[in-house]
Amino acid sequence: MWNELVTELRRRTEEHHESGAFLLGHKGELGRIASSVVYYDELDPHAYDTGVCVLHADAFAQLWDRCARLGLVVVADAHVHPLGAQQSLSDRQNPMIARPGHIAIILPRMARPPVRRWSVGIYEYLGDHRWRAHGGCRRGHILKIEDPQ
Repeated sequence: MWNELVTELRRRTEEHHESGAFLLGHKGELGRIASSVVYYDELDPHAYDTGVCVLHADAFAQLWDRCARLGLVVVADAHVHPLGAQQSLSDRQNPMIARPGHIAIILPRMARPPVRRWSVGIYEYLGDHRWRAHGGCRRGHILKIEDPQ
């Protein structure tokens, strides 16, 4: 599923804008386990019009409906940046899910292969526009991505 996510995020950039997705799954005692993906432009066809990922309110209504229908929750979001995997000021000030504990993943170089685990940015939202950075090598400790059974 990780490889498919990376490939699809890359394809959706059309070589000139960011792309992103929500990872859906379950949260439990063993952490977060992602088992499904919904891409931003599936929820909002204009998500990439500005060159960066912007979702309008009705996209979130569709997201919550999909989560309810599938019995899943949002366990993380992922998007690409043109260069490195650092959060932009906009990323820090506008979390996709503004709830403490939300995980945001940033893939560098527009997800051009190879995307090395250590190069991925993983950020945990703490609330009040504060974040904790987790190194890409710790991805498996923060979020597990599985193929659906």
